[in-house]
Amino acid sequence: MTDAPLFHDIAHAPPGGRAFWRVTSDGVRVRLAHWPRADGTKSRGTILLLPGRTEYIEKYGLNAAELAARGFDTLTIDWRGQGLADRPDAERVLGHVGHFDEYQRDLDAMMAQARDLDLPRPFTMLAHSMGGCIGLRALHNGLDVVGACFSAPMWGIILSKPLRPMAWGFSWALHWSPWKMTLSPGTARETYVLAEPFEGNMLTTDRTMWTMMQQQAKAHPELTLGGPTAGWLFAALTEMHALARLPVPNVPAVTWLGSNERIVESVPIHRLMADWPKGRLEVLRDREHEVLMEDPTVRGQVYASIEELARGRSKATSAA
Repeated sequence: MTDAPLFHDIAHAPPGGRAFWRVTSDGVRVRLAHWPRADGTKSRGTILLLPGRTEYIEKYGLNAAELAARGFDTLTIDWRGQGLADRPDAERVLGHVGHFDEYQRDLDAMMAQARDLDLPRPFTMLAHSMGGCIGLRALHNGLDVVGACFSAPMWGIILSKPLRPMAWGFSWALHWSPWKMTLSPGTARETYVLAEPFEGNMLTTDRTMWTMMQQQAKAHPELTLGGPTAGWLFAALTEMHALARLPVPNVPAVTWLGSNERIVESVPIHRLMADWPKGRLEVLRDREHEVLMEDPTVRGQVYASIEELARGRSKATSAA
């Protein structure tokens, strides 16, 4: 078990956090971090936090602190190709993966780390955006959790106007070519929070959280990531199409979605959650993509649903 860097200066995380390197079954080095529950609190289990595309461990330090105060340990990961994990190209700003099965190998490494650390049970999954796509596949694969809390899961992508008419054909052709590492049209090499102003941004309505993300990106630019490659786009489209054809997992689930969602498609989320007997959908009026980067009241609502899942008391109802 090898220690990895953890940037405490930007994480706003609970004390006692540690990061680790772990090599996956196909030889990729990923970074994992564990934050323990607050001293003196009774263990309520461990949150397996699956980040979205472009994200990194430190971004969720504040969430880990708030979960620690509620009695939860948190274990999270830098997926391959982002954060400090191995990246497939010298041009580190490009987000790439050949097939989404590769992320399942990362998740296998995460579960092995949880076992090696003997983290408290039950395990509850908290998955954001691309992490929600990875997490849904993992549930189908029998992931050892008592419940799943999704934040704007990537079960469909809102494509940019230049890419929409040709997404499948363009990404398929480049995926199998030497140009698979080409940046997808309509995306940029610069990380979103530094390229766009707060006004009109698609991530959060909370200026404090937006400022925190900007400060993190400026302090440690090596953590950041730009747009996806054509190869990643084809892999994502293929995985989302495959997942949409599977039956609903037999696991309690709660999904949180902002009514102003502009990054992932809302229709597949509404459709899947309507068919999920042990699930419910919570729609937050006038909120954006990153529910966990909204104000403390919103974050508290999400944590309350995690507590329900961990206790096995989730209610299969929908709200809008």
